[in-house]
Amino acid sequence: MQIYWAKINKIIEETSEVKTFMIDCPEDFTWEEGSHTHLALEGFNAGDKPNRSLIRHMSISTLPHENSIGITTRIREQCSEFKTILRNLEVGDEVAIFKTHSNVPLKREDKNVYLLSSGVGLATFRPLVLDYFQRADNVNQIHSLNIDSSRDFLFTNIFESVPDKKFTAQFVDNRNNYYEEVKNLAADKDGIFYIVGSDEFLVQNIDVLREQGIKPEQIMLDKRENLLTEFLTFS
Repeated sequence: MQIYWAKINKIIEETSEVKTFMIDCPEDFTWEEGSHTHLALEGFNAGDKPNRSLIRHMSISTLPHENSIGITTRIREQCSEFKTILRNLEVGDEVAIFKTHSNVPLKREDKNVYLLSSGVGLATFRPLVLDYFQRADNVNQIHSLNIDSSRDFLFTNIFESVPDKKFTAQFVDNRNNYYEEVKNLAADKDGIFYIVGSDEFLVQNIDVLREQGIKPEQIMLDKRENLLTEFLTFS
């Protein structure tokens, strides 16, 4: 397994609780839209076994042409050991990156694409939208729907509706409005629905979509194949 150690080159305060850590790109490190990676902090591999409390599975919120690996995460006042250490890191500090993979690349099947996310889950979709803006081939249109009760919505400079590019961005701050909108979007029985958020959020969205007649193969989750079956199997 290749472990890359790389320096933080910039820390962006997205909101009062959300930061993006921009990390130098190692020379042979590559990824695609919708990728996640394992982010590890100093000391994670100092013992006989990896210290899992110093490792997290994180989405990459940038594309390769941005020349930095972006990790966007929410850090609350009361947080884990990992987030506490992360919060105190500075430009120039090193982190480790390994096991990078994409479960949710942008599908180009001449269909409408719907991006459903909760809070900082929007970070997973930022590269998909940028990729679409660069090359819209075989995607009819994209609609993003994000729920964030804090109302500190992320990436509003990118997630804003652009009719010319057939891109619509929608933000809501409560569950009732959110799930009503999901039902409305599910009127498109041929669309592709991406969902990113907590496991509970995934289950609730899948239930709503399935009730509206959306098939499992139309639902994209940031999960490995073995876990996909658990989420998408219905009696």
